[in-house]
Amino acid sequence: MPLTSAERPADRRTPAPRPRPSSEAGERARNPPGNQRDAFFDNAKYLAIVLVAMGHAWEPLYSGSRTVAALYITAYAFHMPAFIVISGHFSRNFDIRKDRLQRLITGVLVPYLLFQTAYALFKRWAGNDPTFPINLLDPWFLTWFLAALFIWRLTAPLWRIVRWPVPLALAIAAFASASPTIGNTLNLQRVLQFLPFFVVGMCLKREHFSRVRRWPVRIAALPVSVAALAFAYWAVPRMNDAWFYHTDSAQTLGVPWWVGVMMQLAMFGVSLVLTACFLSWVPGRRMWCTVLGAGTLYGYLLHGFLAKGSRFGNWYDAGWVHTPWGAIAVTVIATVVVTLLCTPPVQRAFRFAMEPKMNWAFRKDSAQRSAACEPAPGRVPRPSRRTRATRSDRPGRAADSTS
Repeated sequence: MPLTSAERPADRRTPAPRPRPSSEAGERARNPPGNQRDAFFDNAKYLAIVLVAMGHAWEPLYSGSRTVAALYITAYAFHMPAFIVISGHFSRNFDIRKDRLQRLITGVLVPYLLFQTAYALFKRWAGNDPTFPINLLDPWFLTWFLAALFIWRLTAPLWRIVRWPVPLALAIAAFASASPTIGNTLNLQRVLQFLPFFVVGMCLKREHFSRVRRWPVRIAALPVSVAALAFAYWAVPRMNDAWFYHTDSAQTLGVPWWVGVMMQLAMFGVSLVLTACFLSWVPGRRMWCTVLGAGTLYGYLLHGFLAKGSRFGNWYDAGWVHTPWGAIAVTVIATVVVTLLCTPPVQRAFRFAMEPKMNWAFRKDSAQRSAACEPAPGRVPRPSRRTRATRSDRPGRAADSTS
């Protein structure tokens, strides 16, 4: 009987030397496929959320330092686009299956409702604005991203069936930038203008991210980043920074509609290039910050209370904050705070608001109900009393059955 490959004796010949694994193969070995999270994306999300916190910390220093303003503009040109591209990449398989819709509700919609309410109450209390409304259709501060992500994911099946998804999304964004009548409901202006980055993320495959991280791209990213920072320094007194927020139409910013269309296309190209430069230098191996990538939504939403609290409490009124060393200190503090807010203890403490299970709120389908009624594996079901009483092998019943 022939032996299987697992049963054959080992070859006694000297094995041939194995080829040296490439960097991509080495990363696959360090990050095996399966349920394990990808270290590259977790590292990228952590670094992107740090840049978001830095940007909020630099905002009060914008008018007093041209250098800080240049850093602020450069960060705002790509940190949210990078975060949205990654979100789109992880939404590329989203459909209207029950379990995915349930996760969309518990992981996006419910946190939006909770934090929209919490931010409004915080502004009433800390901001000394008792009349500030709790409006669930008008996202305030950071909650716009949750509203946008909810809308984007619901449209994900559409982008998988159209022939030219990115040009179509870009056309929608350009149309939005020239439409002042869209209004503020669910911050739809920003949702539509950032839409192309989400669609780009859906269209990207894992190998595309690997290509961006090749050494020629990494080397080219350095002069491109320096040039972007130099251009931002030049543009600070000459350009309206509202273009980077994607919250207003061209007419609202005081320019003709066609300028909005051109700026939308230009900003998309610049943001995409800087996002590629950023991703090219994101480490692909597991590091101390990799575990924090799973908690970036926690850091994103929770640091907003400190960011707004620093304004409400006039923390930036101190003179030392507006010195170069003060700007460095503010940057370090923002980095440390958002890092701590992404840690596993904070995730466990606030999981009830960020990732509630809410099994009580959803119906069980027929398969789940039947599975709940089935006995545990290896356990023989106990017959009911009525079944036991009617068995033919009971004493007295056998004689009756053969008569």
